[in-house]
Amino acid sequence: MMTNKNISIKNIYYMLSYAFKALCKNQYKYMEDEEFDNFADLCAEILYVGILELIKRGINREYIEKRELSSILRGKIEITESINVKTILKRKLSCTYVDFSINSYLNKILKTTLLLLLKLDVKNERKKKLRLILSYFKDVDELNKKLIKWNFNYNRNNQTYEMLISVCYLVINSSIQNDSEGNKKFLHFTHEQMQLLYQRFIFEYYKKELKKLSVTSPQISWGGVCEEIQEDNEGIKLPKMQSDIMLSYNDNILIIDAKYYSKVTQKNIYNSNETLLSHNLYQIFSYVKNKEYDLGKTDDKKYVSGMLLYAKTNDGVELDNTYTICGNKISAKTLNLNCDFIEIKNQLNGIAKDFLGVSL
Repeated sequence: MMTNKNISIKNIYYMLSYAFKALCKNQYKYMEDEEFDNFADLCAEILYVGILELIKRGINREYIEKRELSSILRGKIEITESINVKTILKRKLSCTYVDFSINSYLNKILKTTLLLLLKLDVKNERKKKLRLILSYFKDVDELNKKLIKWNFNYNRNNQTYEMLISVCYLVINSSIQNDSEGNKKFLHFTHEQMQLLYQRFIFEYYKKELKKLSVTSPQISWGGVCEEIQEDNEGIKLPKMQSDIMLSYNDNILIIDAKYYSKVTQKNIYNSNETLLSHNLYQIFSYVKNKEYDLGKTDDKKYVSGMLLYAKTNDGVELDNTYTICGNKISAKTLNLNCDFIEIKNQLNGIAKDFLGVSL
């Protein structure tokens, strides 16, 4: 399995900076010159800086319903419960009331993640900073990290938490994965997390750095195989064709499928020759031909090409191949992520220039 050991920690920071746009703000800029020993060390600094900013602005509070035995009347009296537990004899009542509390679910996730990072391989000076900000969360409960619910609706009151909670998700889920493997100290991305980060990084890079491009991630409709596809509503549905990245410039469209695999080729069972992964090739070819068909219905004469963009792995295989299949260019390339970040930018810029004709 391919993990973040294939990529320098510095480049993981840059990838996070594009994927989570908040990292590009001024308070994080100095981290470009920092040295980090591992992924946990990097996340500890990101969370420290972000939570420190939260503290300066005021940690988010929520109205939380509480129920407790009290000798002072607060909120609503729970008559049935008060009678059942004989609280009246103790001169207390069971009361339910609403408290404007710091003990919100988002703050619980932050505290749980900070406590977890203190147990991991983080530099001592960063652990001291984590303990400092933990003092502001003394009235916040810790959660069972395996039972955390990650689906949130962010609004203007809590949108400052979105990036921080995303980093917490990476830390906690990586830790859960490591627990199952018996390695509780070393923290790294799971394969699924790296796939999502890799895809989101490429998407956000093009959106931010190459303003001339239209950068989208549309769902491609079926229809290129036959004139009309009839679908039985009671039967098994066709799979969705959800593209990772679609770049448009003038009359050219490039559909990119970002792949973060441990191997980028397969051996032919008959002659042992290395070939492209067949299911990946079929997938990108289907995307291209169905998109071309869809554009043809509107007389939009755009040229559609496709690319399998693999993260370069430790097996040493480098791809830079382009084929013309049924009139469309289909490419397979590897993106080297274990080099200076300026070189990563050059590789991505080169793709836009070569396949879309963008002037840089």
